[in-house]
Amino acid sequence: PKIARMLEARVEMARGRRPLDWAAAEAAAFATLALDGYRVRLSGQDAERGTFSHRHLVLHDVETGETYQPIAHLSPGQAPVDVYNSPLSEAGVLGFDYGYSLDWPDGLVMWEAQFGDFSNAAQVIIDQFIVSAEDKWRRLSGVTLLLPHGFEGMGPEHSSARLERFLQLAGEDNIQIAVPTTPAQCFHLLRRQTMRRWRKPLVVMTPKSLLRHPKVVSPLEEFESGTFQRVLADPWPQLGEKIERVLLCSGKIYYDLESQREALGRHDVMIVRVEQLYPFPHEPLRA
Repeated sequence: PKIARMLEARVEMARGRRPLDWAAAEAAAFATLALDGYRVRLSGQDAERGTFSHRHLVLHDVETGETYQPIAHLSPGQAPVDVYNSPLSEAGVLGFDYGYSLDWPDGLVMWEAQFGDFSNAAQVIIDQFIVSAEDKWRRLSGVTLLLPHGFEGMGPEHSSARLERFLQLAGEDNIQIAVPTTPAQCFHLLRRQTMRRWRKPLVVMTPKSLLRHPKVVSPLEEFESGTFQRVLADPWPQLGEKIERVLLCSGKIYYDLESQREALGRHDVMIVRVEQLYPFPHEPLRA
């Protein structure tokens, strides 16, 4: 019954009657890529359902236990979509998916940590292969790491995907690090990772509380056109109002700042989101 409600909401989103949330954006990215002929692979400790029960790419019959994956049955000519729940052996699983990305370069190969800090247990794969293989062995990989990130509810553990570690590992355009804040940004980011010829590993700080935040939605039109924006300029305030201060931020803090600005009635503050932290978007930020 819970899943039925979710599917009804998805239908409303697909018909343009309500904006799309994060899970719908993910599904739309996977589906459109598969229909365009790009293989999609996702593994993680709870990848089928999603750790925070948002994804539900694999449906389970509560009476028979049978499973069905709608996204794998969109069209007879589509590329495969493989979603696997993997064991809590992060180094082994990420190592396998990294190898998979080398042998299948023209697809979207993703590993998702159940919590972002679970990448701790795969650190040797990240250090020795993902961030350094291009320089050491001229091997290109488009492997994508989805790391749930945000200080919410779990104390010191399961809160941080250790963004600072990936920034320390970044150099000479070896990886990409992104913190998308809208469903449309997530959609375009995953499609960009797969379709463009520039092959680099992608680290995505994915949200936790923002998965169901009422303001974290995107209209269908933002999926139909546009691209991933490395910098998101704030539409507020309206033209003609004087800006006294510009705040630069990334991630979920944007919604905290926006809420406070609204509460204070401040029209002189603009908030600019840096959605890609590396390679750093100097030109869009200047603009």
